[in-house]
Amino acid sequence: MSEAYIRGISGERMAVDYLISKGYRILAQNFRYMKGEVDILAQKEKCLAAVEVKTRSTSDFGAPEEFLKPAQIQRIIKTVDYFVTSKNLEVEVRFDIIAIVISSKNSELEHIENAFYHF
Repeated sequence: MSEAYIRGISGERMAVDYLISKGYRILAQNFRYMKGEVDILAQKEKCLAAVEVKTRSTSDFGAPEEFLKPAQIQRIIKTVDYFVTSKNLEVEVRFDIIAIVISSKNSELEHIENAFYHF
């Protein structure tokens, strides 16, 4: 397994642990529909957070959340719409990013709520 793959898995685990510690219930991980995938679908009260996890080893080339492309955002929106419809959920949907930088010295996690409005 590559270092990047292992870092990505570690980042998603950190994100799940963080969300649980904040009172979210994890409904799905790596949920796929057609060409889209959502890393984490987590619910807190009547809010469904569709969370994209971006993990990097350094922020030298920009923040991890800056690597999310408009086409990927559209695929995520379609995937979440399918998830909510197929599960017959009555929730507000919010699109978040958890940006993680894992280096040999330390790890940093930033939870950006309503992240798609920042683009």
